[in-house]
Amino acid sequence: MKRIAPTLLGLVAFAATTTFAAELKFAIVPNFFEATPDNQPLGACHGGVVPDKAGNIYVTTDTKRGIVVFTPDGKFLRAIGPSQIHALEIREEKGVEYIYAARPSGHEVIKLKLDGEQLWSIPTPVEAKIMKDGKEVELYKEGKGYNPCAVTVAPDGSIFVADGYGSNFVLKFDKDRKFVKAFGGPGVEEGKFPTCHGIGMDTRSGKPLLLVCNRNSNRVEHWDLDGNFIRVIQKDLRMPAAVNIRGDYAVFPELQGRVTILNKAGDIVAQVGDNPNAAQRANYGLPQDQWKDGICNSPHGATMDKKGNLIVAEWSAFGHLHKFNQVK
Repeated sequence: MKRIAPTLLGLVAFAATTTFAAELKFAIVPNFFEATPDNQPLGACHGGVVPDKAGNIYVTTDTKRGIVVFTPDGKFLRAIGPSQIHALEIREEKGVEYIYAARPSGHEVIKLKLDGEQLWSIPTPVEAKIMKDGKEVELYKEGKGYNPCAVTVAPDGSIFVADGYGSNFVLKFDKDRKFVKAFGGPGVEEGKFPTCHGIGMDTRSGKPLLLVCNRNSNRVEHWDLDGNFIRVIQKDLRMPAAVNIRGDYAVFPELQGRVTILNKAGDIVAQVGDNPNAAQRANYGLPQDQWKDGICNSPHGATMDKKGNLIVAEWSAFGHLHKFNQVK
């Protein structure tokens, strides 16, 4: 497919829907990603997108191909790993990069090499217990209800799992994958989750904190690594689905048709791809002939590349990717 240079369309759409002085500006790059990687449609996407150190882009799909990997210039490179990964992050350990991923349909969190080889799994933690009405009770009675949405790892190797499609607790495991504690739990008040859908490790202040996407409360929050709620960073978002921290910025794909970027202080520095048509937001089956360049319908994963350009993956029955170049 012929590549088209970045256009002002993205900037026009951006300016028309933004009511603050934006620190970052972006322009859409139409048709950047290969439309039929390996001569096949990308297929259903209900997951995330992350880059590795080489700049390759990893996009999760619900198809048999699993994770589809693109080169930095948008060409198909390979397909790896299992299908139906919901969220993933890449972490470097002793000079080697690994994928940490959550699979709600498989009731597990997994660790992969970049070639897709699986190293381990955290299945349902049947040993997990919480306090309820003054008594210690099993969190996953009969081993049911564990449907993890996202995973992140602390500098000391502790693993944090957002069980947003299951218990709505965040689970902490030590570096050896031993269960430590569960915190949060279902509810709408601060310190609770209707859906803890995304999670990331925020080290930008120097002190590691959890950055949690409390999706159905439309807010993003900081928690400490002991499971204590700290503060709401931003509220009144549109179903923040995930977080990817790149340099000084935290990128939040909002399922209801927008991507928001926050700086270290938690201020909004950009909102990109805003869809004014509410009927197209969070619309998994939106026909391709209704897609528009520079407009996001159902962002579910988003990240920045080395140059600060924005990559967005949508919750789409067909697979839908965008690239927005940062305008310096």
